[in-house]
Amino acid sequence: MTEALYPRLPILIVDDEQIALDSLEMVLNAEGITNIILCNDSRDVMEYLATQQIGIVLTDINMPHVSGEEILESIVDKYPEVPVIMVTGVNEVETTVRCIKSTAYDYIVKPVDDHRLITTVLRAIDFRDLKSEVNSLKEHLFGDSLDKPEDFKKIVTQNKKMLSIFQYIEAVSKSSQALLITGETGVGKELFAEAIHKSSGRKGKFVALNIAGLDENMFSDTLFGHKKGAFTGAEGDREGLIEKAAGGTIFLDEIGDLKPEFQVKLLRLIEAREYFPLGADIPKHTDTRVVVATNKNLKELSKSDEFRSDLYFRLSSHQIKIPPLRDRFDDLPLLLDHFLQLAADDMNKKKPTPPEELTMLLSTYQFPGNLRELKAVVFDAVANHKSKMLNMRIFREYLKENGSGSEPVIIPQSKKESISVSGWENLPTIKQITLLLIKEAMSRTNNNQSISGQILGITRQTLMKYLKQSEEEQE
Repeated sequence: MTEALYPRLPILIVDDEQIALDSLEMVLNAEGITNIILCNDSRDVMEYLATQQIGIVLTDINMPHVSGEEILESIVDKYPEVPVIMVTGVNEVETTVRCIKSTAYDYIVKPVDDHRLITTVLRAIDFRDLKSEVNSLKEHLFGDSLDKPEDFKKIVTQNKKMLSIFQYIEAVSKSSQALLITGETGVGKELFAEAIHKSSGRKGKFVALNIAGLDENMFSDTLFGHKKGAFTGAEGDREGLIEKAAGGTIFLDEIGDLKPEFQVKLLRLIEAREYFPLGADIPKHTDTRVVVATNKNLKELSKSDEFRSDLYFRLSSHQIKIPPLRDRFDDLPLLLDHFLQLAADDMNKKKPTPPEELTMLLSTYQFPGNLRELKAVVFDAVANHKSKMLNMRIFREYLKENGSGSEPVIIPQSKKESISVSGWENLPTIKQITLLLIKEAMSRTNNNQSISGQILGITRQTLMKYLKQSEEEQE
């Protein structure tokens, strides 16, 4: 398998001495920085930039034909988004100062120190990614559409909050930085991770791993692989999921459950982009994008030392929070139709027609399990379905069994007003408060008597009796 190149955009190294070019390339290659173009004629630099996207330019200052300083001026004028690193001799201080004033990204003094070279190039890669993300984010924020809506086709929604998340994903998807997905259980975090991978345009695979409950050997072996003889039964080399996701995305779910002894390994993977298979003495390098997800608060866990703060900051370079289902009830009709179709296809049945009031009934429930819970109850209803119209009995029974322990839900209404008696000078009578409750229930359910009665815990006949009394008193 051909190892993917890193970074995504190539680094152009310019020097008139071939031995210097080869030396710089060798040092960078040893650290997994492999996407490199060598140029020993400074007159060709601008042609390279005109014919392909270049991530970073690393150039010597003192060269025949076109100097490094002249190259910098041309790049700043035509390609200001490209960071330029100057390689300078100790006797070129004045020139170096001029270059820095001309917005050169950084400089390296000859003889080149390997550590200084690597850290400077890695910082420049991150800087280029950040500038690209900021520009992309601006474009998406000022627009109200998606470049590639097909990347998000698995996520069923018409909600504006969700659309804004899609726009953010498109803005940061091509970054090499880690991305953190948060949200309650059942909101569809893996679907979002897949969408991030598709939007990134990465050629490698999308590989997912739930790390909850993995012990040390299983975690390291599954993620990093092992060498032959690493442990009893290791009869050959085995590649881990990181290697399988080369050039693609590794999705680590339940990252909040990652044990402290594993956190340092993940931190090294993200920071240095290298890892050690079990039994190996030489590290492997990777360009795999790391996307993680959790329903826990990593920031709070880092304060209590249950989660490394340095790892948290690395993981949260980019982050999205998926809203729970109760905050996007405008998606209920779409989701209901979607799950009904899935259930019908799965059970080889014709998709049933849902009653008009079913969406309103479902919107009276919190759905602590979010989409996963909604899908389960829809599948159960379809499994028991026998007529053309979907029977609401299963839904009513489910909400009755599970709704009692839930917090009351305030259904979004443009003109709703919450009821409060704490500020009343005189308390109302039982009859008055009953009528107020009925009025509120009818308002929240768009005057649906059946569902209003269910919310209030009374029969439809009793509700109609109160409504009739109210009308008579108003006459």
